Amino acid sequence: MLKKTSWVIIFILVALFFAAPSLLGFSLLKIGDAVKVSTSMSAKLACSASFISGFDERRIVNDLATYSPVNRLVNLTYSSSQVSATLFGIAKTTATYRDGLGCTLDIGDTKPLDKINVTQLKPSPAQWPLGESVTHINAFMQQQLDEMLKSDNKQGLDSRAMLIVKNGHVIAESYGNNISAHTPLLGWSMGKSVTSIILGRMQQLGLLKMSDTHLFAQWNDKRNQLSLIDLLQMSSGLKFDETYTPGSDSTQMLFSAYSASDVAMASPLVYKLGQYFSYSSGTTNLLSRYIHQQLGNQTQTDINFYQQQLYKPLGMTNTVFEVDPSGVFVGSSYIYASGRDWARLGLLMLNKGEINHHKLLSKNWVKAVSTPNRSKNDKRYGYQFWLNAGEKQLRWPSLPKDAYAMLGNRKQSVMIIPSEKVVFVRIGWTKGEYPLDHNYQQLLTKIKLAQL
Repeated sequence: MLKKTSWVIIFILVALFFAAPSLLGFSLLKIGDAVKVSTSMSAKLACSASFISGFDERRIVNDLATYSPVNRLVNLTYSSSQVSATLFGIAKTTATYRDGLGCTLDIGDTKPLDKINVTQLKPSPAQWPLGESVTHINAFMQQQLDEMLKSDNKQGLDSRAMLIVKNGHVIAESYGNNISAHTPLLGWSMGKSVTSIILGRMQQLGLLKMSDTHLFAQWNDKRNQLSLIDLLQMSSGLKFDETYTPGSDSTQMLFSAYSASDVAMASPLVYKLGQYFSYSSGTTNLLSRYIHQQLGNQTQTDINFYQQQLYKPLGMTNTVFEVDPSGVFVGSSYIYASGRDWARLGLLMLNKGEINHHKLLSKNWVKAVSTPNRSKNDKRYGYQFWLNAGEKQLRWPSLPKDAYAMLGNRKQSVMIIPSEKVVFVRIGWTKGEYPLDHNYQQLLTKIKLAQL
């Protein structure tokens, strides 16, 4: 019987991993990496989804399966503060949850993380954006947004939180099943924009300059000429494999590295500085490491800084930014925030760095964020924000030229449109295409009809 079961398992593995490589997206030679990525991804994302977002096991498995059907075969075991994952009893991986820090894969020595103290920020009863009181809902726009979210989900697009901010107020907010205004939701690469904002805050405080070079002691070659601007604009010239396939730089960075930035730290230069735009999550984690370095290489100091210099002044009380096993924020990917908290970040940028009577960023820095880069291949990217303008072809042809956005995997977005004094937020879990351009254009049209 055991022998027969073993052959069944082998057959399933062959069918899933070998018979359909084009479907699964990795080479036949990457089977070992694929199994490890599957269990690591499952443990990490399941842990965060369970303990931070409060999702049930069914939703977690369905979310994981959108990356690979293999993930449905992963066995997940939940405890009071940990999730473990195995695939047919092999490649066991665990992730541990810590209050305020979220979940971290158990790679290497993570005991120092147990000593980190994260003070829970208390929500204020004040008006949004400082507090959680939302009293400027426009009935017409609320109806439009509810219908849009409902339509999205009928089409299987899985929109989970959608908000409209106009003239400094939330005028409509709509949420999917079992999602509330306070549910922290994974923004994936929208974390890149948050990392950028932290750097902007540090510049405002005189802790660094965007023109700083000689960033890391490990770079004793031409890489020491790279500036923060080169990294922020994704035009560093560093080699990095952003394809999320087993064995790639990006999957090693997120699912097997003790220090997420180590992969990009070792990357060689393959292009001249500033001349070639190449989107790289590894680059953002280098920026996170630079922040960590400038703040004294102490995780506790990083936590305190983020809370005191960003979350508290913005009123962000439903946000968790996760660290890698070494204790450095995974700036590229792992931030969970409620729809309202994502909207607060958009409003900060819309208001040119001011919010709740706090001037956190300089107007010049905010302008630089939304200024096209100097690369030769695609200028429609600023300081870790995607831009509509910069090339002959607008990125979102139906939206105003000055629109710019935070974007994340699964079609997450915080769209900032200064000319319309609007911020749109859409958090969801869409595997394929999402009609971002069309939907936001429709909402702009409805706002004008409502004469807001």
